Parts: sequence; structure tokens; C-alpha cells
Amino acid sequence: MKALVHRAKNFLRSEDGPTATEYAVMLALIIIVALAAITLLGEKVNTIFGNVQTALPDGT
Repeated sequence: MKALVHRAKNFLRSEDGPTATEYAVMLALIIIVALAAITLLGEKVNTIFGNVQTALPDGT
């Protein structure tokens, strides 16, 4: 248990801790932007395909 606490203290003291946190925040922001873009594009593509489907004949 002492080794775990010692490793945690070293991690927090070193420069890697803040860098890892910054990367985690940047990754979270990129994921949020990507999900928003996919959602918006998905709705537009769905609308376009719906319009194409209604414009095509039934095939009967």
C-alpha cells in the first residue's frame, strides 16, 4: 500500500501529471465536438436520403 501512495505522490509532483490532465481534457473536448458533428451530419444525411426515397418511384 505504501508503494502505491509513493507512486501517486511522485506522479502528482512530476510534470507528467498536469500534462496527462491536459491531454485528457483535450481528448474530451475533441470527443464532444466529434459527437456533435456526427449528430448534425447524421440528421442532414437522413433528411437527404428521405427526400431521395420519396422522389423515387415505388418500383411496382
